[in-house]
Amino acid sequence: MQQVTFELRGEFVELNQLLKLSGLCDSGGAGKNIVASGEVKVDGKRELRKTAKIRAGQVVQLGDVRIRVEAP
Repeated sequence: MQQVTFELRGEFVELNQLLKLSGLCDSGGAGKNIVASGEVKVDGKRELRKTAKIRAGQVVQLGDVRIRVEAP
């Protein structure tokens, strides 16, 4: 499993934008489609809200890639 660390620049990042900024998709729109497909988990639970607020300490998983969100 690939581990990626993402450093927040504010209080939160929207889930679709996190996928884009982490390089898992090309655009926020593509990120929305991935989330809508039900393939994304946040802290081990399936997340279908495209603009869910992801905060420091949370872990997002897409396939075999795990993104750990950290405070700056």
